[in-house]
Amino acid sequence: MSDRRAVPDDTPLPASTEDLLRALAPQVLGTLVRRFGDFDTAEDALQEALLAAATQWPEQGRPDNPRAWLIQVAQRRMADAVRAELARRRREATAFEREVPDAVPVDQDDTLTMLFLCCHPALSPAAAIALTLRAVGGLGTEQIARAFLLPEATLAQRITRAKKKLAGVERPFARLDDEQWRQRLEAVLHVLYLIFNEGYTSSSGPRLQRTDLSDEAIRLARSVHRLLPENSEVTGLLALMLLTDARRAARTGANGELIPLAEQNRALWDRALITEGTTLITGTLAGGLRGVYQIQAAIAVLHAQAARAEDTDWAEILTLYDRLERFTDNPMVTLNRAVATAMVAGPEAGLALAGTLDDRLAGTHRLDAVRGHLHEMAGDTDAAIACYVRAAGRTTSIPERDYLTIRAAGCV
Repeated sequence: MSDRRAVPDDTPLPASTEDLLRALAPQVLGTLVRRFGDFDTAEDALQEALLAAATQWPEQGRPDNPRAWLIQVAQRRMADAVRAELARRRREATAFEREVPDAVPVDQDDTLTMLFLCCHPALSPAAAIALTLRAVGGLGTEQIARAFLLPEATLAQRITRAKKKLAGVERPFARLDDEQWRQRLEAVLHVLYLIFNEGYTSSSGPRLQRTDLSDEAIRLARSVHRLLPENSEVTGLLALMLLTDARRAARTGANGELIPLAEQNRALWDRALITEGTTLITGTLAGGLRGVYQIQAAIAVLHAQAARAEDTDWAEILTLYDRLERFTDNPMVTLNRAVATAMVAGPEAGLALAGTLDDRLAGTHRLDAVRGHLHEMAGDTDAAIACYVRAAGRTTSIPERDYLTIRAAGCV
């Protein structure tokens, strides 16, 4: 790997032990897997190291190099596991040959490398993405399953099969050359997109946003952009994240309640992020809109340019969603197009389009939430209430549940 692939970690260390361990976990896992090539054992060793840190650091103090401390502890755990399984794995010699002495500082952030390594060509794109979300994104199986619109058991089997597949590949975590980085780029970008989305709107729990995930996705997207600044989809994804994250401060109220886009105080939007994101995506337009992230970033620009919700250029947004659907069959794109259609042609037209998604989005709360909104626009309060209540019962996000419940009550 060339020197320009070594991306320094210039992110300030979090103040709390819990936040620091969460930030360092994918970096340490990346180092372990790259060195030893054993994903399962590396995960187990990482968990033991994190537990040791959570127990010892509050009493003994944080080490000068927390990441190196975690790596060394985890490596010792892996060495112990190798000794115990010598007859089956024959990895003890390799583990000790590659082990870095305690005195050697570990300064390189392996998180970005881990992203690309997990997206191995031996894996299907879906399996690679699921595995990487688990290893790098820190997402649980349930959260990943929701992102894929799959049952949790199905997703768990997919991750298990991916690990077994890599276990049978010779040197699956060898260093990559430039062409291999580009071959795996599509899967990597999709992973970052999903990590950002989970951070921007958490699928479960008491908080609407998990800023640790969205911030990490942006950081990694910036790193990929530094490596491949000429790639329009890399630029488009970074621009999309920045333009979307610019609304962060306006998305929740004083008590953490959800505030929808149309009701947000746009004076709270981060103009610096909007300017940066707009500049990035504008710089890619000479070659035309040719990718899903480019198009979504262009839609985000139109939202950002509207001083008031009623100033939004919904006709142009609908045109862009029509174009986006030619590049992807993602049902969430169609659902968003249904909203844009309603804003241009009326709620009945939007409801008709949303009705085509019954099979593809069955059981998800977002389809019912959109239908509730469109029925409310059409003045059909009974249908709106029914949809809002059904959506509230299906979401595991407390802020979303509360918002949908309030919307239903407001229709009475």
